[in-house]
Amino acid sequence: MTSSLPAISGPGLKKQGVVVLQIFFIFLFTFAELSLRGGTGVLTGLVIAVVTFGGIRFGRPGTRYVSVVTPPLVLAALVTFYFLATDGFSISRLGIDILAALASVGPWLLASALYGWFMFLNEKAKKRKPKNRL
Repeated sequence: MTSSLPAISGPGLKKQGVVVLQIFFIFLFTFAELSLRGGTGVLTGLVIAVVTFGGIRFGRPGTRYVSVVTPPLVLAALVTFYFLATDGFSISRLGIDILAALASVGPWLLASALYGWFMFLNEKAKKRKPKNRL
C-alpha cells in the first residue's frame, strides 16, 4: 500500500475563507505567545509561514494575493491592539514594543512573503498570453 495525501474535494477556499482561517490561527497562536512570553517569537513566525503556505495551497486559483497580504496585516493589527491595551497610549513605549514584536518575526515574514509573492507573480505570468514574435 502506498500512503498518499487525501484528495481535497471541491475547488478550494474562497478569498473570504482564506482570510478567516489566517486571522483565526494567527490570532490564536500570537495572542497565546504574547500572553505567555510578553512578546512574539518562533511560534508566531511558524504560524505565519504555515498559514501563508496553507492559503496558497488550499485556496482557489486567484486567492494567492490575499494569502500573501493578510498575515502581515493581521499580525501588525493584533500586536498594535495588544500593546495598546497593555501599555496604554505611551507613544515611545508603544512604538518600541510594536517594533520589537515585528522584528522578532521578521525573518519568518520575509521568507513567507518572498515565497508568496513568487507564487502570485508566477501564477499571473502563466495566465498571460504569449507575445507573437516575428
